[in-house]
Amino acid sequence: MSPRIPPLPESEWDDRTRELLGRAGVVPIGDADPSGARNIFTTLVRHPRLLRHWLPFGGALLTGSLPARDREIVILRTAWRCRSVYEWGQHVGLGLAAGLTAAEIERIVRPDEAGWSSLERALLHATDELHTDNRVGDTTWQVLAQHYDDQQLVEVVMLIGQYHMVAGALNSFGVEREPDVPGFPDDTSAGPSS
Repeated sequence: MSPRIPPLPESEWDDRTRELLGRAGVVPIGDADPSGARNIFTTLVRHPRLLRHWLPFGGALLTGSLPARDREIVILRTAWRCRSVYEWGQHVGLGLAAGLTAAEIERIVRPDEAGWSSLERALLHATDELHTDNRVGDTTWQVLAQHYDDQQLVEVVMLIGQYHMVAGALNSFGVEREPDVPGFPDDTSAGPSS
C-alpha cells in the first residue's frame, strides 16, 4: 500500500522546510547524524506550522523525567496497541539503547507474562487502560504513584496520549518504514490486545 500522504521530496524543500527538518534531526546540523525517522518528518513537514509546534512537545516527552527504559516500554506498548508498525520499528532501537533486551521488547505484546516488575506491568496496563477506557484505573494508578512523583505521573499519561496520537497519524497517512527498520515481533497471532 502506498502512502496516502507521501513524504515531501527533497526537490520541493525550501529554506523553512530545511530548518524544520534540521530541528527534527532529518537534515544534519553540525556534527549530528541524521535521524533514521526520515519518513515521519518529511510527511509532517507538509504542515510546517503544526510540525514547528509539535516538535518541542514530542522532544520534551523524549527527554522528560521518566527513566528512558520506562518511557520506551510505554511507547512500544502504545505502538503495539495502535498497530503502528512504523512507531514500533523506530522505538525498537531506542528501547535497546534504553536498556531493554530484545526478549523484553518481544514480550511487550504480552504484558501479563512473567518477568515484568510491578512498575513495568503497571506501565503496560496504564497504556492498555488509556487505550481502552481513556482512563488509568485506580489499581494501576496506585502502583504508578508508589514509584513516581506527580510530574512523572503527568508525564506517563501525556506520553501515552502523544504516542497514541502519533500512531493514529502514521497509520492514517500510510507512513512507510525506512529500510532496515524492524516490524512487529513474529508472535503477533494473538492480536494487539493480548
